[in-house]
Amino acid sequence: MHLDLTDLKLFVLITEAPSLTKGARKMFMSPAAASVRIKGMEARLGATLFYRDSRGVELTEAGRRLLVHARIILRQVGYVQSEFAAYAEAASGHIRIFANSTAVTEFLPEILARYLADNPGVTVDLQERLSRDIVRGVLEGATDMGIIAGPVSATGIEVIKFSTDRLVVIVPKAHELADRGEVKLTHILGYQHVGLHAGSTLSSFLRERAEELGSQLSWRIQLASFEAVCRMVEAGVGISVVPESAALRHSRTMALSVVPLTEPWAVRERSILVRELDALPGCIKKLIAAIRPLAEVEGEGNQRLS
Repeated sequence: MHLDLTDLKLFVLITEAPSLTKGARKMFMSPAAASVRIKGMEARLGATLFYRDSRGVELTEAGRRLLVHARIILRQVGYVQSEFAAYAEAASGHIRIFANSTAVTEFLPEILARYLADNPGVTVDLQERLSRDIVRGVLEGATDMGIIAGPVSATGIEVIKFSTDRLVVIVPKAHELADRGEVKLTHILGYQHVGLHAGSTLSSFLRERAEELGSQLSWRIQLASFEAVCRMVEAGVGISVVPESAALRHSRTMALSVVPLTEPWAVRERSILVRELDALPGCIKKLIAAIRPLAEVEGEGNQRLS
């Protein structure tokens, strides 16, 4: 069986459109030529890849299975090209990262700023995703690496633990909870909450924990960053559950009290997820090496609640 890389790339672009015409356009190919190539793939595989109608295309079960393999093959080819390009020129490459809310808003911007300044030939596509989508993205080859907090049960993934993510409660200095030595989720369900935007990893995680108790959080406002969340809490708009690193940093300049959250799930291991570390190009391995020392840096700064 012969599978052409051009055919595989065309197939992936059509599924992402999802339209044969739009996919063909991205390959600078006529719809008729694209259709011939797809029909040729289907003939070689002995399976129909798309359901076609006037609205576009939809993957069949065989198409969904091929999509996983196609993405992995194309990404691996990209790794080879990036790896050997380094012999002819400065280190270069493109890295796609799926990460949770805390990673995207808290520690990755600073790490990536240093990394990209030191590696001018590298570009990065950073996307905030839910935990289940991060795991699936790594498994299916839709992303080069994932950054997640909490346990990972999927097989076929290498898990590189690099630091601990502790969740705490922040309240205004004069709040009735400010002097509490610790709280549980049940103690704070009755308060108005300030949080990250709906659909963020942390907001979704907290919603699920509340639902397990047969309750729900009352969101008064949801925002795009932890700094904005902390400012709203300082102003008395509500209370919030945030990562300890964010709470301690902003409490240095804002009138906030930080209260430990004593739930088993409040302490979560942060991990980098990849399919196969040894197969990754040098630019991705170098970024992973830049992230891993984060545990030591956070260990120096997170003394107040220990």
